[in-house]
Amino acid sequence: MNKEQERLLHKDWKKWGPYVSDRQWGTVREDYSADGNAWDYTTHDMARSKAWRWGEEGIAGICDNQQLLCFAIALWNKKDPIIKERYFGLSGHQGNHAEDVKELYYYLDSTPTHSYMKMLYKYPQQPFPYTQLLEENRRRGKQDPEFELIDTGIFDRDEYFDVFVEYAKAAPEDLLIKITVHNRAQTPADLHVLPTLWFRNTWDWGYDSTKPLLSGNGADVIDITHKKLGYYQLYCEDAPEILFTENETNFPRLYNYQDGKRFYKDGINDYVVQGHTAAVNDTLQGTKAAANYHFTIPGGGAATIRLRLMKGADSHPFKDFDLTFNARQLEADTFYHTLQQKLATDDEKLVQRQAFAGMLWNKQFYYYYVAQWLNGDPAQPPPPAERLTGRNKEWKHLNNEDIISMPDKWEYPWYAAWDLAFHCIPLAMVDSTFAKEQLSLLTREWYMHPSGELPAYEWAFDDVNPPVHAWAAWRVFQLDKEYNNGQEDIAFLESVFHKLLLNFTWWVNRKDTNDNNIFEGGFLGLDNIGVFDRTASLPTGGYIEQADGTSWMAMYCLNMLRISLELARHNKVYADLATKFFEHFLYIAGAISRMGEAGGEEGLWDEEDGFFYDQIRFTNDGVTKMKVRSMVGLIPLFAVAVLDEEVFTTQPEFTKRLKWFLDFRPDLASLVSRWYEKGTGEMHLLSLLRGHRMKRILRRMLDETEFLSDYGVRSLSKYHEQHPYEFWLDGNRFTVAYAPGESNTGMFGGNSNWRGPVWMPVNYLIIESLQYFHRYYGDDFKVEYPTHSGNYLSLKEISVELSKRLVRLFLRDENGRRPAMGAHDKLQHDPHFRDYLLFYEYFHGDNGRGAGAAHQTGWTGLVVKLLEGVTVHFL
Repeated sequence: MNKEQERLLHKDWKKWGPYVSDRQWGTVREDYSADGNAWDYTTHDMARSKAWRWGEEGIAGICDNQQLLCFAIALWNKKDPIIKERYFGLSGHQGNHAEDVKELYYYLDSTPTHSYMKMLYKYPQQPFPYTQLLEENRRRGKQDPEFELIDTGIFDRDEYFDVFVEYAKAAPEDLLIKITVHNRAQTPADLHVLPTLWFRNTWDWGYDSTKPLLSGNGADVIDITHKKLGYYQLYCEDAPEILFTENETNFPRLYNYQDGKRFYKDGINDYVVQGHTAAVNDTLQGTKAAANYHFTIPGGGAATIRLRLMKGADSHPFKDFDLTFNARQLEADTFYHTLQQKLATDDEKLVQRQAFAGMLWNKQFYYYYVAQWLNGDPAQPPPPAERLTGRNKEWKHLNNEDIISMPDKWEYPWYAAWDLAFHCIPLAMVDSTFAKEQLSLLTREWYMHPSGELPAYEWAFDDVNPPVHAWAAWRVFQLDKEYNNGQEDIAFLESVFHKLLLNFTWWVNRKDTNDNNIFEGGFLGLDNIGVFDRTASLPTGGYIEQADGTSWMAMYCLNMLRISLELARHNKVYADLATKFFEHFLYIAGAISRMGEAGGEEGLWDEEDGFFYDQIRFTNDGVTKMKVRSMVGLIPLFAVAVLDEEVFTTQPEFTKRLKWFLDFRPDLASLVSRWYEKGTGEMHLLSLLRGHRMKRILRRMLDETEFLSDYGVRSLSKYHEQHPYEFWLDGNRFTVAYAPGESNTGMFGGNSNWRGPVWMPVNYLIIESLQYFHRYYGDDFKVEYPTHSGNYLSLKEISVELSKRLVRLFLRDENGRRPAMGAHDKLQHDPHFRDYLLFYEYFHGDNGRGAGAAHQTGWTGLVVKLLEGVTVHFL
């Protein structure tokens, strides 16, 4: 066991971490408007002056696990109108493809306990082009690409600083901080670096008015006193000027209201940029403080700052600084060397390690108590009454105050239920305890609705995400076992299973309108994939019967079946529940299989096209099939399981009940793929797809003129590039066309696109599903890959080839280019850019360029598993 693995056994090593958000402005939590317009209620311009109610933001920020005390960096190039203390980006209303961060920063390294962390921020030396970015993106339309910071040309002459921020822990509450600034220009450049310390404002809301205190102690020390945290000190090497103010809202600036106070959150900004000496407290006290380092860095030169934030005091704080820092770096290298034994090349190791870094840096302290948020705080003006009938009004029980894995701490600084499930797979490879905690968290009573619904995300907790929680729990259970020498955490699996029983029941009661085992679900995470907004009432009336909703539920049944059979090995009571989920799967399989066959009712399977489609069921019970070839029609592949004969020989109660059910319902048994036939190795297959339908779906999925791109499976068939789907209603045309990059519609905000790009999570599930099918059918079952090529491979071989296509997004090709990093030559070839990676939300369906959220390592972090090979676990 290496040093980092030993630290993982002690929870206190994770007390401090990168838990500060990259953006707090524009979030639902900070929105107290009557109309729920979160983007306009708090803005980037307001952020430097407004004390936040529910969380903090910063560049390279860290804090304790209650976010009582925060640390981050701020910078000023002596040319910008404000100091750079938060990332700039466009709001959902300003971007031509909705919200988007307009900065360049990279998460480069982190151990799971955050004993060592490293990130890079690229800060221009010329005035930051705030106005140009706003105006050019406002000018562009949905058909145009986003205008990014690098497109302004501000990096073309290398007039920028590379600011590396590193943290190393000497002890759980003793953090060494190193900031190294490189001037990449050929000429000297001035820079202020302001390491900043502040308390989250907990005293202005009317619950506890006790204020903590930061105070000067000599030339280079800040004393930190907090009744919950205790006594800390921040040591600042080289005796910089130390500035103090208050983390409180500047009412005169924001609201033209004189509140009689002198010091505000933006006081340090006003002192440094505008020279307002009265904006900082000359008595050296406050709740926000910064050390003001001023450098003139020669061309090609560098400057380094060393600080130490620790509980207690040390008379020689920098004595062993470099020794400890080097030790933590070496221990991080050892940890990842142990983990990366299966990887063949240095480039693969670089990609995987930066992906893990992105996963670990995207942890955030998430605080949101809906009842308090709706009603307002005692010491603040009462919020508009309209809020009580608005967003999240049904979620008053929700009280979140935890460290949670975020999709992207700038674009999505809030958890999303199905994203989080996928996050837990790569997280389990480095910290299975944290992965299990995350999955358990969403099922706790202060998250899950009393009805059994899981919270989707803060913009609308009652939206419906695909039910993948059981899948993630099963996979994390297996990975935890694998990485812990075969030790099984049955208590975790059992606890999650009990709560998921409530959630499964919620799905059955709420999303099967006609009690016919055909499910709706609405949004289901796929944003704009349909003809209509699936969260809204249909303009046609009626409702959509969804191929994906029904298939997700079939997959849910099989995952609950897997878990219950595992639990039944330890407690035979669970055999009854295994039978229940087996039967429910058969009901769904029967419903989806009968529909669309000759002589059967009109339904989701289209025999002529060999594909599944959604259909509208009108109020008069008429039906219209919407023939869009999309990921919706591939999701039935995910509902597959292979049961070993050992399951039936070792669990007689389960076997007895199954035999009775299959004898009395042969119609259902015969509809499940080859149930009465045993495959290789005496196994049984459960699937929505018999061999004929599976082959027809795979024929389209593996066709490079349809779904198969060089970089994975597209979310919409390229067929629709030349043949858009059209739906006419009352003289109005609704269209779905292939759009391989950013969305060309405003549906569902317009910042995500499921009409052509490659998405990592569903590709990952496709790969897993092919391995399950291969487990049953064996090597002799071959499919043409790619379609029309004349080349035939086994399903396992195809899963490997798909993995290679996805991994290819990040690895250097024969020309030294990484497809995900786009067409900009500087990003691809400049030695100060080319090996720094961004893990995007989704990828262009033709050329692999990254799109959407730039730091969504979350589910894109699944690439870490693809690099070493996906292995599914069978019962």
